Amino acid sequence: MASTRPMIVAPIYARILSKFPQNFTFCFAYGSAVKKQIEKKPKDNMIDLIYCVDNPSAWHEANMKENFSHYSGLKYFGHNFVAQFQENFGAKVYFNTLVPLEGVWIKYGVITTKDLVTDLLEWSDLYLAGRLHKPVEIIKKSSSAELQTALQLNLQSAVHCALLLLPDTFSEYEFYYTISNISYSGDFRMTFGENKNKVENIVKPQVQSFRNLYGPFISTLTDYVDFPILQETDKEKQKVSSSCSQDVSPLARLHHLNQLPRWPQKALTRFWNKGVLRQDTEDVLRAVAYDPDCDLIVATCIRDIVFKSSARQSLKSIATAGLLKSVRYSSRKILKMLS
Repeated sequence: MASTRPMIVAPIYARILSKFPQNFTFCFAYGSAVKKQIEKKPKDNMIDLIYCVDNPSAWHEANMKENFSHYSGLKYFGHNFVAQFQENFGAKVYFNTLVPLEGVWIKYGVITTKDLVTDLLEWSDLYLAGRLHKPVEIIKKSSSAELQTALQLNLQSAVHCALLLLPDTFSEYEFYYTISNISYSGDFRMTFGENKNKVENIVKPQVQSFRNLYGPFISTLTDYVDFPILQETDKEKQKVSSSCSQDVSPLARLHHLNQLPRWPQKALTRFWNKGVLRQDTEDVLRAVAYDPDCDLIVATCIRDIVFKSSARQSLKSIATAGLLKSVRYSSRKILKMLS
């Protein structure tokens, strides 16, 4: 049952949000400046924010009146152009980056409610859906039942996907690592510009947060997975369990495949139908479930979705940030990776 207690917003977030138009429906912060990670210089990190809005044109119009300097040269084409650019290119997110505000640097993205719901439910881009596989800081909770349901279903999908990628025995850490890596496997930025230990840096300091996110869903899958942490005492839970196991029979794998979102299922169908024979999605999922390389096939299809999405969004960000800021932002990433 959802908590009825009012959310407590940290003063820094309250001050930042006060500088923006208030007609947004949902907001969350993520990244190393928000959630604890294994970092040498956390004070140098930038706060990443996502604003979810119902009417992007109206939001950008209001934001340009208050924060005109945040935008690149695209602002001179007007708020309607910016809104269309947001919705029609990349992962349907419009980012303004390297914005100095309240004594910190922030990067904020804007997405429509409908586009966020689509990504959460279908993994069409696995962009924000992937970021929401990890613990984030909810700054403003949505009152939309549709969005709240989509957020929960996105977590459930991550569990089913991770179990397909894992062997019959695995550790609790490996489970959370696999979930976190879903949206990074295939991301071309991970080959250059990102810390190669990024996923490890996210998971290790936040094991309890991952437990809070995924415990409720794992507890519904006792027919398919044995997750000892669910039965352990609070004292025992201080340690990361190394004795998780799952049913990897074709029937179990078929169950997980059937629970995947629409775009991974479409990708699996395309992958399987490369030959002469053409099968529908139902037949393909059954065939993949019986294939000994099921995990590799799923991984390949997930990587394909992430690669295309990350590449398109990165190209889009050159325009939304402007060339100078793009160079500065990339330089920060490279220096952070090398530090």
